[in-house]
Formats: sequence, structure tokens, C-alpha cells
Amino acid sequence: MSFSVTLPDGSKKEFDKAVSVKDVASSIATSLGKAAVGAKVNGQVKPLDYEIDSDVEIAILTDKDEEGLDILRATAAFALEAVAKKKYPELRLGEHVADEGGFYVDTDKKDQIKVTELPELEKAMEKLVKSGQAIEHVEMDKSELEDIYKDDPYKSELLKKVEGDKVDAYKLGDFVDFGFDALLPNTGKIKHFKLLSVAGAYWLGKSSNPMLQRIFGTAFFKEAALKDDLKRRAEIKERDHRTIGRDLDLFFVDPKVGAGLPYWMPKGATIRRVVERYIIDREVADGYQHVYTPVLMNLDAYKTSGHWAHYRDDMFPPMDMGDGEMLELRPMNCPSHIQIYKHHIRSYRDLPLRVAELGMMHRYEKSGALSGLQRVREMTLNDGHTFVALDQVQDEFAKILKLIMDVYKDFDITDYYFRLSYRDPKNTEKYFANDEMWERSQKMLKGAMDDLGLDYVEAEGEAAFYGPKLDIQTKTALGNDETMSTIQLDFMLPERFGLTYVGQDGEEHRPVMIHRGIVGTMERFIAYLTEIYKGAFPTWLAPIQAEIIPVNNDAHGEYAEKVRQELAKRGFRAEVDNRNEKMGYKIRESQTQKVPYTLVLGDEEMKNGSVNVRRYGTDEEISKSLDDFIKEIDADVKSYSREN
Repeated sequence: MSFSVTLPDGSKKEFDKAVSVKDVASSIATSLGKAAVGAKVNGQVKPLDYEIDSDVEIAILTDKDEEGLDILRATAAFALEAVAKKKYPELRLGEHVADEGGFYVDTDKKDQIKVTELPELEKAMEKLVKSGQAIEHVEMDKSELEDIYKDDPYKSELLKKVEGDKVDAYKLGDFVDFGFDALLPNTGKIKHFKLLSVAGAYWLGKSSNPMLQRIFGTAFFKEAALKDDLKRRAEIKERDHRTIGRDLDLFFVDPKVGAGLPYWMPKGATIRRVVERYIIDREVADGYQHVYTPVLMNLDAYKTSGHWAHYRDDMFPPMDMGDGEMLELRPMNCPSHIQIYKHHIRSYRDLPLRVAELGMMHRYEKSGALSGLQRVREMTLNDGHTFVALDQVQDEFAKILKLIMDVYKDFDITDYYFRLSYRDPKNTEKYFANDEMWERSQKMLKGAMDDLGLDYVEAEGEAAFYGPKLDIQTKTALGNDETMSTIQLDFMLPERFGLTYVGQDGEEHRPVMIHRGIVGTMERFIAYLTEIYKGAFPTWLAPIQAEIIPVNNDAHGEYAEKVRQELAKRGFRAEVDNRNEKMGYKIRESQTQKVPYTLVLGDEEMKNGSVNVRRYGTDEEISKSLDDFIKEIDADVKSYSREN
């Protein structure tokens, strides 16, 4: 027997007998043998005891590699399963996952594991880690595992998906589980870990399946890395729009009445309404004609557009109207705006024709992917389409980009970059086949950005199926990269729908369609703003701009109402807190609700026609006339709460 192992640098090591991953690592360097936690063998993650007896490519994994960290986290997940099963013998186990986010284990029992039980499970894991107990990698008969898990419907279902009669498994004392690519050889190798939370999760992500309990955790090789991660998670929790939305009573989602379908409470609806009015006013001022179009459309339109072919899995099932007509909940607004264009004969004098809508759409998102306002099944897109002649493309592109930049300025969005998203020529399933059209549109988009002198990155395979696009990528408050705005060139849909305009020469010509979204969907944008501002919305967006607190309801309540009415007459959102609570409690409550201005009114204020003003986040109280306060809040709102 003779074979070679090819290392990442291209060098080879020759062996004349079977060797383990650990043997290969040690043959490279003794220190590497000690540091190794696994390897990628021909691109697949394998454990240290994996045997090699033929030519392979190998990359040794250590604690410095992401895949190495995944192995550690998978081992921690395995240890959690073992201690949980020991503590709760009746426990049934579902899926387990380890990735860059940490790890989780799905469990099920009559009384689900509560977050208050995590410290006990953590102590049991710590004891197991200190014992340094061996984790044995074994190959087992599938029938043997079926017998072990005969009373566990979830593991039994997972076993059915495993091909062959033999299954890779791991043993820890009497406990055994499968489905891991690689684990560390003993529990002592689990260094620093933390169990984080519990949440409900449908079995296999399907809402028709039982709800299991998902236990989340994380693990690191170094204590400092764990501390940094826990600090980051605390910041995320503080900014999480779902938590803030609950605390400020902005919105809720109730799976019992519809998962992924948000209900906007009065305060959340106010924020959304301000954003919508702002966007509509900006677009109308920029030459857009705002329309309303139905959320239902004939399925044939989506077959013509290509959405049915490309996004069928993300669309709700069609509704059979019983007379041969099939209606579809729209996943995109493009075909609707095309119908607006087609409703009249168009001339070159009509172009550019700018159509915009806050258009409601529906996507068939899986239950497991839903998250607050960020991933929903019903959403309202700040959508717009411009129909232009070929020689108008670059000017219109620049005009749209300027609008986006102006909007960003008003919302104080500064952390973003530009990404030109092209097709992947090899992906013929996703992208329509017309090399000339793709080359032309991609060159046009790149030329527009170069003419504007803007820096950008290029990304192959990120284009829409019908054309290239400029994506404006923002950093969310949680550090994620997210597309906020997009401008897309489209030569395909005008062709498919037979769009034309009469040119100066009296002949019919094909327009170019530009798709654009300024702030994406209302749901995702308000989730983004909630996290960026930590719920402390600037005055122009705040659902309540001024909280008015009378020192004594009987003595000062009438004056408080007068102040509220004066503010309301000028369009400001103010309310009086006339609850039978102590004044200090009311002031703290106003601060907790992150109201920009708290106005306290007592004898002095009533006598002088003044207000005592406290800005959110400060302890400073300033007395000023009501007229002066109105000027202050008016300037604050008109400047979009930017510092003057």
C-alpha cells in the first residue's frame, strides 16, 4: 500500500500504511498534532481518528479555524444531549446544529425544559468536562440504533434518512447519538461554554409538526473569546427589535393567529405611517406617480414574468376560482406596474415614466425562518419602477441614487457601501440566457457608477434573474450585512410583456425598465431603525413626541390638556399622563418609553404659561414658555432631529 496526502500548500506526504488524521498532523509537526481538532479531507470535515488509506487532499483544523470551532461546538451540543438525557430519561431528542452562531439542540418532553433549568444543565456539563470522559467514534448497525431510539419518533425519523446499513455514531458512556461530522475525542477538550436560552421550534421547521424546545448555547476555545461573545450578545439583546417592540408596545406576532403576520399596535403604526408619508412625499416631489394595485393577480402574469419559474417555492399556492382562473398572492409588484404602463399607448414624451407604490406582497416563508419584522410572510415594499428610453438610463440611474442618498441623510444612515451585483454565467437555471443583453446591461450599470465616481465592490451571482443591480449594503445594529436599497436594470420583462413606446420617428421602440427600492419593506426598515436607535426614535419619528405630566391631576390637569391641544393643533404627537400614580414614577415611565420630551406642569408653569422640559436621556430640567418650547420641538422635527 502506498498513497500520498496533498497539503493546502500543494506539498505531498507519502505513506505506506493507513494513518489517522492525527497521525498526519503529527507527521507535519509535533505541535500541529497536539493542536489538531480534526481535518477537512477532500473538502469534508472529519474527526481526528478518521482513517486515510488512499490519495486525498487534507487541511488540518485547529482552534484557529472556523471549522475547528464548529467541531468544538458540536462536541458541546453532544455533551448537552448526554447530560439532558441523564437528567430527564424521558427526554426525546431532535436535530442538533453547530455553526458560526453557536449550537442548539432540539428536545421534547411532557413539561418542556425551561430557561430556569439551564444553570443545572450547565453544572452537569461542567462536571462532565472536568471528568475528561472519552467520546468514542464508532460505526454501528442501523438496526442497533433503531432499537436504541425506538421510543423516540424524532431520532427514528432522522435515522430513516440515513443511507446504508451502517451509521457513523458517537458514544459517551451509555449515551449514543449520530449525525455529527466530527467531535473531539474527550469531554475535557470542551473549554469554555455557555447555555444561552430556550425557544420553541417546529420539528423540521414545519408548522404542521409538533413544537419542540430548542436549547441554544455557544462554546469557544479561549475564555476571552467567550466573554467577548457574551458581551456582543448582550448588546444584541438590548437592540433586538423584537424585545424593544414588546417593551414599547410597537407590534406583535402571534403564531396562533398567523405566524409571520405582524399586528401593528398604535405606536408602531404611528412610526410606520410617518415613514410611509415621508417616502410618498419624497417620491411624488421627485416625479413619481403613486398608484394602488391589487395583491392578487392572474397566475399567468407570473408565468410570463418568470417569477413562477424562478420563485415558485417562495410563492403561496394559487387559488382556483373554479372557472379556470387561477389567482396568486403577489410575491413581487413588477407585473402590476407593468400593467399600469400597458394601460395606455405610450409616447417618448411620457418617458421617463415613474410609477411607485407601497405595495403589499406575500412570501411563502417557512416557519423556522420567520423572525419578528425582519422575516415575515406579509410585507409592504417601498417599490418603484421607471420606464425609460435607452439613452435615459444613466441619467435616471443617477437621479434614483441621489434620492436614496437624500433619504439616508434624513434617517441618519451612514454605514453603507455599494455592491454591483452581476449574474453568474454558469448558473443557467437562475439567469435567463441572453449573453448580449447581460453584457450590455452590466456594462451600462458599471458605467453609471464610474461616471458618478463612486467606489463599489462587484459580486457575481447576486443579480436578480432578470438583470444586474446596484445593491446598497448597510450594517445593521447587530453587525449583519443587509441590502437596504437596490436599483436594477431590466431588459427582459419589457421584452416578455411586449412593452413599447412610440418614438420621435413614429416607430415602436422597447423601453428599459428600472426597478428600485429606496428603503425596502416597511417591516424590515422599521426593524432596522428600531435596532439602530435602540427604540429611542428621533423626535420626527417618535410615536409620542411629548409626554405631559401634571404634578396634580385635579389642580393641573386642565392646563395639561390645554398644552396637549396646543401641540396637537400644530401637528405634534403629545399625550397627558393623568394616571393616579406618583409624579416620579410617571417621569421614569416616560424615560423608559423613550419619549423625546417630558413636560412637567405644576403651579409655576400654570401661572406663567410655561412648561418644565426634560429631554430623553438627561436629568436636566429647563423651564421655558410654551411658545419657546413649540419653536424648539418644531425645529427638532423639521431638521429630522439632526443636531444644528
